[in-house]
Order: sequence, then structure tokens, then C-alpha cells
Amino acid sequence: MKIALIGYGKMGKIIERIAKERGHEIVSIIDVDNIADFQSEAFESADVAIEFTVPHVALRNIRSAFAAGVPVVCGTTGWTEHLPEIKQEIATKGYTLFWSSNFSIGVNIFMAVNKYLAKLMNKFPAYNVEMTEVHHTQKLDAPSGTAITLAEGILENLERKTSWSKEVEVTPESMAIKSIREGQVPGIHTIVYDSEVDSISITHDAKSREGFALGAVIAAEFTAGKKGFYTMQDLLKFDA
Repeated sequence: MKIALIGYGKMGKIIERIAKERGHEIVSIIDVDNIADFQSEAFESADVAIEFTVPHVALRNIRSAFAAGVPVVCGTTGWTEHLPEIKQEIATKGYTLFWSSNFSIGVNIFMAVNKYLAKLMNKFPAYNVEMTEVHHTQKLDAPSGTAITLAEGILENLERKTSWSKEVEVTPESMAIKSIREGQVPGIHTIVYDSEVDSISITHDAKSREGFALGAVIAAEFTAGKKGFYTMQDLLKFDA
């Protein structure tokens, strides 16, 4: 499979290595200094592009790849207020996008556990729920995209919570998400249900970026040749 990389930071370099180890060819690498290469023959020859950049350029990158006729696997977070309009473009123009707030297989299993736990806790209003997420200092968005996805999973299943808020519980119906930025932490997400008599917590602690990169390459393998919008739920085929 021919892969184009959009973004060549730490994640891009790990994705490049893993893709090559899995027998794929990197035909184009686009970074901040060669944006014009979206129109190059090399980029247009790709079966799929993998995009890991920063929030303020992700939407432009996705549309540039669409214009070149290249399906996109995107792992950039912090731009998803535009996701409804992108889904509309995909539906009307036949584009292809695989998007996930987190490509780690372990995180997506954690997300499924999170939803199931919220369903169980819906019956026990004595427990309040909060979340803490920790990432490296280079991460620009807070809360993380993964934290927001986890929060949405809770809100879907816990009737007493209707929204999430940063840092503090604004109302009893709001779930607090605390964001910490320190060191080179790849990502830690902890959800705590607390009552007067005990507490229940679940945590996912990423040890490196390797899991995210491998998941992105597996998603690219899944996406090549398809049309439409896909997520990790489609790839993993479980009710997450």
C-alpha cells in the first residue's frame, strides 16, 4: 500500500517506521515547509494519507487531500466542531475519512469499558463522576480529544449528567474534566466514581506513542479502497 504522511513530527516519524515494517511504501511526506506537495503526483498516487498535525491546520489538510482524491486517516484533535460539515461533504462528494480521537487499541477497549461502567452507575446516584487527563506539554488542546470522547460515552449512559466542564463541576448535572500538561506523558485518562462510602476508578496509561501509531497504520489498511466516514468502532467491530 502507498501511504502519504501529513505531519512529520514525533508521531509522523513513528508512523513512517511502523508502516515500512508492515510492508508499506511512503510515497509523500507533507510538513509545514512543502504544503504545495498536496498537488504533486507523488501525493496523488497514495492509497491513503495519515494526518497527525495540529488543530488549526487539520481541516485544511483534510480538504487538500480530498481535492487530490486521497482518502484520509486523521488523528488530530481540537478541530471537531467542523466534523458535521466534513461528514456532509463526504456524503455528497464521495470522499473518505477515518477519524478517531485516539487510535490506540487499548484506549478503544477502555472506551467500551467506560460506557459499560456508566450504564451500571446510572442506577446508583450516590456516586459522582469526574475525569482527569494528563498529557505532554506540547499538546495544544485541553481537554484532550480522548477525554471528550470518554465524556460523551458517559453522558450517553449516565442520566444525571448532561454536560462536561473544564476543571470544576459547574452544576450537579455537569461532569468535571481536569487537564494536566507535564513532561513527555503520552496520555493518562482516569475516571473516578466517588461516594461517601467508597470510590471506583478506571485508568488507561499509555506507555508510548507506539500504540497510537500502530493503530493509525491499521486504520489506513482498513480505509484504503473504501468510501465514507469511519471510526475505530467500525474497525474493531464492537459496540463501543
